[in-house]
Amino acid sequence: MEDIGLPELTPEQIEELCSRAEEAAREYVLLKVPPKRVETLNISVETNGEKPLTLTIDVEIVLSPLMQKYDVQRLADEAVKEAFNSAEKYLRELKCRLQS
Repeated sequence: MEDIGLPELTPEQIEELCSRAEEAAREYVLLKVPPKRVETLNISVETNGEKPLTLTIDVEIVLSPLMQKYDVQRLADEAVKEAFNSAEKYLRELKCRLQS
């Protein structure tokens, strides 16, 4: 993620950032695959450092055997992308609010 010039985030802002990223990944997966076909969906969002803040997102998906031809790795990669997009959007909104 690029540097968008934010000051150091508060613990509450970091928690919100992680929460939004996780929710975006979850929504993306459940939009693409019916929930009853998802056996396991683990999403981990972690931050490291302060300036720069490093965001790590892992998505683990196990689908029902009925979905064996589905490209699970691609789904996980796309969910991670969605999570990063959501996190970046939140940070840009935060920057706008702080500059107002």
